[in-house]
Amino acid sequence: MKIIRSLLVLAHVFVLTLLAGATLNSVVSPQTFPWLNILSLTFPALMIVNAILIIIWIVLRKKRAILFIALTLLMINPIRRWVNFSPESLEKANLKVLTMNIKGGKYGREEVYNYLKDSGADVIFAQEYASEFNVPGYPHRTNTYYITALNSRTELIHHEKIPTTQNGEAFFADIKINGKMIRFINVYLNPFMFEKSKVKPADDLNKNKQKLRYIAATLIPTFKAHQSEVEIIKNTIKKSPYPVILAGDFNSVPNSYEYYQLSDGLQDAFVEVGRGTSTSFHDYKVPIRIDYIFCSPEIIPVSYRVDRRKKLSDHYPVIAEFKIE
Repeated sequence: MKIIRSLLVLAHVFVLTLLAGATLNSVVSPQTFPWLNILSLTFPALMIVNAILIIIWIVLRKKRAILFIALTLLMINPIRRWVNFSPESLEKANLKVLTMNIKGGKYGREEVYNYLKDSGADVIFAQEYASEFNVPGYPHRTNTYYITALNSRTELIHHEKIPTTQNGEAFFADIKINGKMIRFINVYLNPFMFEKSKVKPADDLNKNKQKLRYIAATLIPTFKAHQSEVEIIKNTIKKSPYPVILAGDFNSVPNSYEYYQLSDGLQDAFVEVGRGTSTSFHDYKVPIRIDYIFCSPEIIPVSYRVDRRKKLSDHYPVIAEFKIE
């Protein structure tokens, strides 16, 4: 029994080490060591294993449970990017923003348009919109970019593409909200383009090894491509003369290099006012958050939710409300 407990302690330390390793993405780039970014993908699974081990120590009435709980609490912010229970804000919102990857309308473009029209959003971000993105009731639009688009109910003063160098796309749009100019930045980072048949686990061990090699061979170049995209977008945010709302499909999870870089100096609306889980991509049946809404400190987040009532795409719509002073 003592040997089993010792092995469990070693396993628990190993799990916590991996969890801590994922937070190093804040300082280590994919070009330097991309495996840390892969580690960020496993964060929810590792945290579940960590919670199970803590429960085991509590059941066994071992004092080391206190130590492991304390070490877990040190990672409360990384945890809150996946699961959060913020108190309800007392502020009154005057701006509603929605972002959604609509998958080219493959789930039914008319249904998507009807949903977006009835959402009550003032500004709608779209990714993978295909040939056009014209939601009824939104007279101010951008349809000049290939992957990303924006529809607004209020005056759009200027929009411009951000010159990223990879297969993703980003642009900014300056929109007047309640008399104040806000720069909205729509982001779609380079996609992974997995073949589902090569990702789904098999019964054969050798086949699974091949699948893991395929996954790594797909992830690593994409993470490296993200690095250059992120640097350009981050520079655009820093140079903005107006407060920023950054949203879109980042094709990267919380605690990744992309997350740390793009959220630098901004507020994650989910962390500030979100409740429940942040999972926004449902195609792989595992918890994945790759859709985000961030804002400048002078913009006050009031509410945040992922609308999972209907599947209109392989992404759920993400909706946030803000107070613009």
